[in-house]
Parts: sequence; structure tokens; C-alpha cells
Amino acid sequence: MVRAALTGGIATGKSYCLARFAELGAATIDADRLAREAVAPGTPGLARVVERFGAGVLLPDGSLNRPALGRIVFSDRTARADLEAIVHPEVYRRISEWFANLPSGTIAIADIPLLFETGHEHEFDRVIVAACEPAEQLRRLAVRDGLTLEAAHARLDAQWPIEEKVGRADYVIRTDSGFAGTDSEVKRVYEQLSGA
Repeated sequence: MVRAALTGGIATGKSYCLARFAELGAATIDADRLAREAVAPGTPGLARVVERFGAGVLLPDGSLNRPALGRIVFSDRTARADLEAIVHPEVYRRISEWFANLPSGTIAIADIPLLFETGHEHEFDRVIVAACEPAEQLRRLAVRDGLTLEAAHARLDAQWPIEEKVGRADYVIRTDSGFAGTDSEVKRVYEQLSGA
């Protein structure tokens, strides 16, 4: 089995790359989805979030108000670290469990946005970084999430610079050149992972 992590910065095209890897035959899992599940209504994770940040981070239906929590954690490093301490252990536990249940010989790729920031890169056989120019990353983030440039900058500043991640990668997929170029890069990396 090849245990690979796919990372990069916010809005660098990780989700698109993960979907292409799945189409090529890789087993895939998304840490963002696992993080959402870790704080779903009725979970111990959500109870701990409310205990730390207050009931103001809940919607009337009892689910997490992500924009409200985002405003807190992207403007306060300590708050962000506290949230990560609640969510990340559960996410990595679920990823380890997922790997353990896959058949041998699988090319398995976990999309983990904060891989380097959490210090877990050494738990994987290979690290793939999806990257684009910082100006493009900022533009994509502002458009995708409807953020002001100031708010988008704050979110980017909460992560390592993309070029630092590129420097630590086993493979880099540049996503600046459009979908066809990205598809070609993903295929190249997949073939290298599978020894083709």
C-alpha cells in the first residue's frame, strides 16, 4: 500500500486533485469532511467547541455556525490552536483507521490541508502538494468563499506559505494552468505512485 497525503494551501485545488485521483483508481479520504463530522450535532467534539467558544458558535438548529467560528479562529491564534486541539486528533484517528481497513496494494490518498502545520507529514509514504501562485490562491479564495481581500489574507496567513510546502513535497501538482494541465499533472503523479 502507498499511504500518501495530499496537501497545499486553501484554494490551491486540492479537492479537484483528490477527485481526479479517485477517478484514476486511488482510494481517497477528505480530512475536511472528517473535521465536519467530528463537530456534527450530538458529538463530543461539538460539545467541546461550545464549551470553549460559547453558544454563539451554534445555529438555531444546534449545528455549528462555521462563519461565526471562522471569524473567531482566523483572528486569534490561540483560539485557532484550541479548535485544532479539539478536531485534529479525531481526524487523524479516523484516517489511521481508514488506512488500516484498506486492502494491500492500494494507492491511498488522504487530503489533509494542514498536514505540515500539524506535524503529521512523517506518517505518510509520500506527500503531494497542490500549488498555485499566491495571487491566484487569494483570488480563488475571495471568490469561492465570498470574502473581502482582507479576510482572505487572514485565512492565508493562518497557513504556511505555499512555497514552503512545495519545498517539502515529494510531488508537486501546479494548478495554475487550468483543468487540462492539472489533470495531466495528477495523472503523472498517480503513475509514479503506482510504479507505472
